Amino acid sequence: MGIGIRQVLLSGTCIGLVTLFAVAGVAEEAHQETPKVEKESGMVENGKQVGIEYTLTLDDGTQVDSNVGGQPLFYQQGSHQILPALEDALEGLKVGDTKKIALTAEQGYGPVRPEGFQEVDATMIPEDARVAGATLVADDGAGNRRQVRVKEVKGDKVVVDLNHPLAGKALNFAVRVMEVK
Repeated sequence: MGIGIRQVLLSGTCIGLVTLFAVAGVAEEAHQETPKVEKESGMVENGKQVGIEYTLTLDDGTQVDSNVGGQPLFYQQGSHQILPALEDALEGLKVGDTKKIALTAEQGYGPVRPEGFQEVDATMIPEDARVAGATLVADDGAGNRRQVRVKEVKGDKVVVDLNHPLAGKALNFAVRVMEVK
């Protein structure tokens, strides 16, 4: 399926490109039954642990990610562990509530930034990943990692895109509150 929701929803800051590693393919998990909604009646408010079921799509209908039928995504309301605009839209919902939430690119991962494109020596990129569209992970040397993509190969130089994969895209979430503690 592309990017996992934990990568998609977690906000972060851009890191410098230091070391690149090829990303291994991820096997799709078998579809499971939809989990039961907890019988709690808690409301989504700051400080509460919230479990959500979601499907994320783009404006063209492309499904980016979903955890429907799997484990809920848990986050702490008010701590910005997920996109702040998504968190704000969930405020006040109760267990069992559903909501469709449309975020602009600016509310999501922002616009595509020209400074997010960097030209590096081809030797920094694994040979089998020196093709446009290849996905890699950049490590800043301090243990922080970020997904990057090969934009273009120019002989002995490679242009990599450090923008978030969803930068410049409107995001559409269909969310169901599964648990509030």
